[in-house]
Amino acid sequence: MLRSKRLWQVMRLSRRLWVRATLYCLAGVATALVAVVLGPFIPEDMTRAFGADAVDPILSIIASSMLAVTTFSLSTLVAASAAAASGATPRATSLLLEDATAQRALSTFLGTFLFSLVGLIALHAGLYGGGGRLVLFLVTLGVIAVIVLTLLRWIDHLSTLGRVSETIDRVKTVAISGMRDHLDDPLLGGAPLGPLLAGAVPVSPTKVGYLQHVDMPQLQALGEAGDLDLYLVARAGTFCSPGTPMVYIRSRAAGGLDPKVQQAVLDALTIGPRRTFEQDPRFGLIVLAEIAARALSPAVNDPGTAIDVLTTMVEVLAVEPTADRQRDVPEFPRIHVPPLALRDMFEDAFLPIARDGAGNVEIGIRLQKSLRALASLPGGRLHTIAREIAVVSLARGLESLTFEADRERLKRESFVEA
Repeated sequence: MLRSKRLWQVMRLSRRLWVRATLYCLAGVATALVAVVLGPFIPEDMTRAFGADAVDPILSIIASSMLAVTTFSLSTLVAASAAAASGATPRATSLLLEDATAQRALSTFLGTFLFSLVGLIALHAGLYGGGGRLVLFLVTLGVIAVIVLTLLRWIDHLSTLGRVSETIDRVKTVAISGMRDHLDDPLLGGAPLGPLLAGAVPVSPTKVGYLQHVDMPQLQALGEAGDLDLYLVARAGTFCSPGTPMVYIRSRAAGGLDPKVQQAVLDALTIGPRRTFEQDPRFGLIVLAEIAARALSPAVNDPGTAIDVLTTMVEVLAVEPTADRQRDVPEFPRIHVPPLALRDMFEDAFLPIARDGAGNVEIGIRLQKSLRALASLPGGRLHTIAREIAVVSLARGLESLTFEADRERLKRESFVEA
């Protein structure tokens, strides 16, 4: 879990397509120019022995073909993103655009195009001697090998890109990671939030949006520097607006609270136009529920996808905390953090499916089986809330089903009484 705002921003930036593409382009340009530096160290007779004069037509072929392949691959990625948005949910398209294999393929194609283009320019400008042409020829052979391997991986990856099942798997991966991080550190390293003490000053944001990230180290440093206690009343994923407090600040020192400190606290809280998966384990469950809700819509009518989502929900909610990462003493004692309610997670996950699939007996039965599986987990930590959601889901299903045989079947499969 990335607690530092700067590191979080760097990691988010590194997942952007243009960043990786830029790095590969720079590498391609540098690779093409390295032959200029190494050329004088190569004996001239080796140039004739290896046939380095053939590099010009090879680079021409690479330049023309890689431009076409890059354009085709980019259009394919856009089409896959549109398919994921229409077939699953628009909230999952960011995961598709951050796909490492797709970014690596596009960046490789663009980087090799620039490599060949710069190589051709340098060749016709006379920058390469005989040794430089030999070095460029050998490097070009290596580039061809990279292109072939990348194309093979890209072709295999295209068979699943944009499919609903593959989108579910991507959301499941980030949801499980977020849930494990939450269970390992449910308060983000802070102290539990108790009753607010007298003198706590509310601090509200100046813009509308969702809380995306909380910089816990920065808040702790502010608390220690100003002898402050900070009471967070919002977690990542909370909708924020001016006039709605996000944090309360209480000064232990005499005197009023410096307005600069309030602004510094707000600067440690990142607000954006939409929710993100980091520090927000509920968002992964919400996105999965949206995929199931779309599958159950009359326009799609795909209960099988909703059943797959229910199986994924069980995997996510059944994640166990990592024992060696538990701590007894808060890492950031100056910051008091509210816990995430388990009920909210279960409602995010199952109530939309129970609502949209209430008239489908197969969905009702799988919903009861999923909740039974969670209630039966060792330790019983999810037993109570799973039974409560099962009661609500059963009541909704029995009210929506009109065929008596379906109603009786749902009652038999349920692990709670109607």
